[in-house]
Amino acid sequence: MEQAVEFQSAGLKLQGVIHLPKDLKAGEKRPAFIVLHGFGSTKNAANVVGPCTTLCDMGYVTMRFDMRGCGDSEGEFGRVICLEQVDDTRRALDLLAAHPSVDGARVAVLGSSFGAAVAVYTGGVDPRVAAVVSSGGWGHGERKFRGQHPTPEMWAKFTAMLEQGREHLARTGKSLMVPRDEIVPVPGNLRRHLIEKSVDMFPAETAQSMFDFKAEEVIANIAPRPVLLLHSSADQVTPTEQSIAMFKLAGQPCDLHLFAETDHFMFASTNLRVWTVIRDWLEKYFPVR
Repeated sequence: MEQAVEFQSAGLKLQGVIHLPKDLKAGEKRPAFIVLHGFGSTKNAANVVGPCTTLCDMGYVTMRFDMRGCGDSEGEFGRVICLEQVDDTRRALDLLAAHPSVDGARVAVLGSSFGAAVAVYTGGVDPRVAAVVSSGGWGHGERKFRGQHPTPEMWAKFTAMLEQGREHLARTGKSLMVPRDEIVPVPGNLRRHLIEKSVDMFPAETAQSMFDFKAEEVIANIAPRPVLLLHSSADQVTPTEQSIAMFKLAGQPCDLHLFAETDHFMFASTNLRVWTVIRDWLEKYFPVR
């Protein structure tokens, strides 16, 4: 029950997959989810395929796709710019809302990490988004980076990289390429979640776009549409305070759940506690029927 789809964003062809529930009847329209991948990842990551499969089993139509510059989509490989990913998500919404098996007024967005930040921002600027689910997301780029580069030496190195990137682009007209870990460090025990075709080198403009990105500034716009914020209580990648801060700024209804004994990639494996919370929340705020 999968359909390969192609759509355009800024003149680039993006590749995606739509999943249809097994019990979908002819002519029936269901609510749907767009599931966004993380930083430089792809639509085939476990924390994308897993939620698509689970939500589809629950009765939702789901869609996953490669952002521009990622996976099988067109665009300069590795050029990940936050606001451009918001635009890509809105173009995916155009496609999914028009699908014959989808209730176009009931399309939600779910994302993990970088994808969660994009999901929140998209919900804040596009009133067509019916609900938002954020896992391990972030709302303030500069503050997030300060948590990911916590010592004075690490922060000085990171900000120097941003400055070098601006100078290099101005001087040569070309991007300074930067390793993934110099932007977002991922501990060794979590690196197994970085799948094949993930981006290893990014232009410095990627880091600058993340630094400037502030989803928390638009999260209040989502109300009265529902928001669910999920985070590990001891996240080794994105500081937990990011979701707490977004919760404080959000309108209602907005729920925040912190989970012990899980980590940043909580959607990459079957976590019964996490999915019990999600199921209960969906039943109340975004039911299949």
